[in-house]
Amino acid sequence: MNAYPPILRKLIGILSKLPGLGEKSATRIAMHLLQASPGEAESLAETIQEMKKRIRTCPRCFLVTDSELCGICADPARNTGEICVVETMADLLAIEGSGSYKGRYHVLEGALAPLDAVGPENLRVAELLKRLPEENIREVILATNPSNEGEATAHYLSRLIKSHKVRVSRIAFGIPMGGDLKYTDRVTLERSLKGRQAFE
Repeated sequence: MNAYPPILRKLIGILSKLPGLGEKSATRIAMHLLQASPGEAESLAETIQEMKKRIRTCPRCFLVTDSELCGICADPARNTGEICVVETMADLLAIEGSGSYKGRYHVLEGALAPLDAVGPENLRVAELLKRLPEENIREVILATNPSNEGEATAHYLSRLIKSHKVRVSRIAFGIPMGGDLKYTDRVTLERSLKGRQAFE
């Protein structure tokens, strides 16, 4: 890498800090940008700058948006009586990508992790509780991850939400399609059996 000019080394260093990119991938991208037309490179740089200026979090659900509300919160066709609570925007996008949920969301921006000094005050818990009466919410679906932190967060939120006389449900966890029972961990098997449904 020392054979590259300093500015190219700097670009490779910046790109290699992006999630999922190592030095080799960063070098390939840098070389591609080097060979791109001046117009393409300028367009990329301008788009990144514009994104940083315009993108912010939705004040209601905390998904990214460039409008007053995100597209989901502003959509009148969404089911307004329920909220699906997720840890991150990536979790929201995964559920939304499935096409199986038509309600609204709330991004916590993390999960409870006392060992890392992440408590309720570091998450969007107060904002969630405020939404319950304001939006006349009838059900909250807890879609936190099946980790120790996600489970602790779900239990904590469940107690708070139930005190508001709102129905609380938890997404089911079980055997993935194409999975093999003999390779499935004990906790997943236990959840699958507890969450079983009538077969029709």
